Amino acid sequence: MNVRIPTPLHSYTGTGQVQARGDTLAAVLADLDHQFPGIRFRIVDEQNRTRRHMRLFVNQRAVFDLSHPLQDSDEVAIVQALSGG
Repeated sequence: MNVRIPTPLHSYTGTGQVQARGDTLAAVLADLDHQFPGIRFRIVDEQNRTRRHMRLFVNQRAVFDLSHPLQDSDEVAIVQALSGG
């Protein structure tokens, strides 16, 4: 499936769009980490939760559960939230 990568993570992928496989969001992140070692840790913390500054979208809908089921035709977008003050 198509996975959109935010600019701050292009240092891992070299591009803003990659292909990954998996039947859940967690499996897709594991496949991404297999292809691009270290990228998952930038998205998911040690407690297996999405980091506060990261958001995951499936077909343009926010998803917070890493066990969310996916189909090959789905599109996943990883978005880095902006912060500052």
